[in-house]
Amino acid sequence: MRLRSLEARLTLWLALAALTGALVYIGVTQWPLPEMLAWLHRELGLQVATPNRVEAVMICVAILAPLSWWFAHIVMNPVKRLLRALEGAVASYRDGDFSISIALNRHDELGDLVRVHNELGQTLREQRQNLAQRELLLDTVVQNTPVALVLTDGGGRVAYANIAARHLFNDGRSLNGLHFATLIADMPEALRKATEGSEDALFSVEMDGSEETFHLSQRAFRLQGRPHRLQLFRRMTRELSRQEVAAWKRVIRVVSHELNNSLAPISSLAHSGAELARRGDVQRLPGVFATIGERARHLHGFIDGYARFAKLPAPRLAAVEWQPFLDALTLHCRFQLAGQAPPQPGWFDPVQIEQVLINLVKNAHESGSAPEGVTMALNLMGHELRIEVADRGPGMSEAVLAQALLPFYSTKRSGTGLGLALAREISEAHGGRIALANREDGGLRVTLFLPQPGTSTS
Repeated sequence: MRLRSLEARLTLWLALAALTGALVYIGVTQWPLPEMLAWLHRELGLQVATPNRVEAVMICVAILAPLSWWFAHIVMNPVKRLLRALEGAVASYRDGDFSISIALNRHDELGDLVRVHNELGQTLREQRQNLAQRELLLDTVVQNTPVALVLTDGGGRVAYANIAARHLFNDGRSLNGLHFATLIADMPEALRKATEGSEDALFSVEMDGSEETFHLSQRAFRLQGRPHRLQLFRRMTRELSRQEVAAWKRVIRVVSHELNNSLAPISSLAHSGAELARRGDVQRLPGVFATIGERARHLHGFIDGYARFAKLPAPRLAAVEWQPFLDALTLHCRFQLAGQAPPQPGWFDPVQIEQVLINLVKNAHESGSAPEGVTMALNLMGHELRIEVADRGPGMSEAVLAQALLPFYSTKRSGTGLGLALAREISEAHGGRIALANREDGGLRVTLFLPQPGTSTS
């Protein structure tokens, strides 16, 4: 036990109080009070009786009560001062003021508490300073980003907007406190419709005499317990232009490569046929003409594939009975049906979806999978139809999976890179999507997700 600890000090004060009480009792019952009363009786003739035991106790209580209060005041006064200081410091922390420190030079437990409190205040001050610096950095980044950022509260009023948003929606003036729906009431219809929805969107508007394309990303969340909505408007015109140029370059490279692969042998064979005809060697001419015809048909099919991709019509949605659809599909490709078809008819364009499934099943067979390993599964999950084509081939690497759905990307020597891209285009035209994934036990799984109106699982 430390000599300067509160426990040691309290022990000393209690011992002193006990000793004082004993001395007071002895003074009242033994000496000097009885001797003084006897002297008064002897010298002055005063008749003062010596107090009995009860009177002695009452006299001791009368003397010790104020003395006890004084001892308690001495013991508790530093604790009370510290509690008041701590109360003020906690109130300051509650109000966000961490500059309060307590000056108390003690070497006991109260001194340790004050020291820890001051260290806590110093830590909170440093953390707040670091947080303020990070907030300043974040605000600088957000304010100067070219992406227009608008944060609205539950009532639709703007709580925060960066510089790009102020220039986009209010000619550079502040947006704080303005109702966002009123602010964009005179904006182009495409922008208003995009902001009315809850999903990300890509839209184009007329600005400064030219068409500008934006990507809108929006999220709803709760900030300090209240609903808020964050909207990010990113200009995509330059990026889309670069992507368009890159896509055209890929198209030109693919088309040039395929044309050269077909026109070069056709030109060579035409020259050889002319030489054979000049020399009168007509027996070899049918073979030359057949090869020329085969290369011409290949070139025609190649060009026709590009034309169909570029001129894909809007889907004609209709109710499709599964059994006739699957019977027609088996005439073009071979697959194993996994499970049963849904009892409800499907809702899609049968011609386009049939073309997609023919390409997917053909790719599955070309992967090297055994014929019995190529399967198709049909599942109705809520309001979504899932058509899954799977194989037992080697699957795809992560790099190929990331680019397999891009137009003109192909790992085949004679591939056009349009099969999966056409499947993606058709599924998105239906309001759905397509996903590729490797199977855990080997092979590839391609899944079409197609929305269905008002259906549910049985």
